[in-house]
Amino acid sequence: MLKCVSVYTCEVDDFALAMNEINSQLNEKISLLKNTVGIIMCHLEFIESGMLKHICENLPFDVAGVSTSSQAVKEIADDVILTIFIITSDDIYFRAGMTETLGEDFGIAAKNAYEKIGLTEKPQLALVFPPLPDKDAGDTYVNAWECVIPGVPVFGTFATADTADFLGGKVIFNGETTDTCMSYIFCYGSINPCFVIGTFSEKNALPYHGEITKSNGIYVEEINNTKAYEFFEERGLAKDGEPNNIFTFVPFLIDQKGRTDYDGIPILRELVTFNNDGIAVFRGNIDEHSTFKMLQGTFEDVISIAKEKLDEALSISDINGILVFSCIARRMMVIQKDSLRELNVARDKLGDIPFMMGYAGGEICPTSIRNGIATNRYHDYSIIIMIL
Repeated sequence: MLKCVSVYTCEVDDFALAMNEINSQLNEKISLLKNTVGIIMCHLEFIESGMLKHICENLPFDVAGVSTSSQAVKEIADDVILTIFIITSDDIYFRAGMTETLGEDFGIAAKNAYEKIGLTEKPQLALVFPPLPDKDAGDTYVNAWECVIPGVPVFGTFATADTADFLGGKVIFNGETTDTCMSYIFCYGSINPCFVIGTFSEKNALPYHGEITKSNGIYVEEINNTKAYEFFEERGLAKDGEPNNIFTFVPFLIDQKGRTDYDGIPILRELVTFNNDGIAVFRGNIDEHSTFKMLQGTFEDVISIAKEKLDEALSISDINGILVFSCIARRMMVIQKDSLRELNVARDKLGDIPFMMGYAGGEICPTSIRNGIATNRYHDYSIIIMIL
């Protein structure tokens, strides 16, 4: 058995007031059980003011998470806010921590962190919080944990910030912050999470599609046997070596049919830039011989998909709590009309169910679980939902 609750504060400067708000909500909403852990998200202002560190030092349980731009809980959706999603149980237990500094092989940091826990049994769920992918594929972080705890469901969000390029975000563990490590929470015992993923409607696809005929990780060299840059330039989608600005709102729907663990679920990828050789650089890996469609991200699509996937989550029985991460690019698609609209959709839909929602610099979520084995994936542009 587990129970969940979410608490929050918008107080950035007054330490006593912030802790009073959090403790009052805790006392009103829940009695903590034997084992407790928290997922924490906050705006960078809470880190810069010292508020995050103060709050974490005064909590009676471990917290791990990331900075973000905007968040929501039952009571409020806001930009400058700190939220904590708390999981507590008598028979489920948790181990939380921070990896060592990530080197060239992220798997070493993941392996050392896992071995430090010192348990022989595998967790039933891993919640992970990496820094924003920069030069490395988002898949690299997922693969690092997959090598250590193969088949275990991995769910998480990448750090981000309320900045034009989303850079500057921080990973959090118990008040310490960094952009060179991953924080994590492993959950052991009878915990059985369910997952829902939302992308974009294929009915809004642009008239550009094809096959990735040559690629290496995040680098796509050829599309339909044509150099990648030329493919986009010939269609008026790139000029002077740069992709058009529209690509912030153009998710690539990638069907990687050649994977040995293919489960029939396409994923979204973001085109970042072209290098000097005209090779298209994406934020996540794209396998050779994958097929793709270019979709259009619109305000209406963001909101309708959020509603649809939250309804799907609500169809699951015996819900104790829900954790939602949405790609920050989705926020950019609604910001001109109503920057908090997607967050408020979650508030309207989830009602009295304990939940927390925040924006992500990339998403980690299983696309399927078959025979108890999770197929974990890195996602762009997606909304991911974990139901406990």
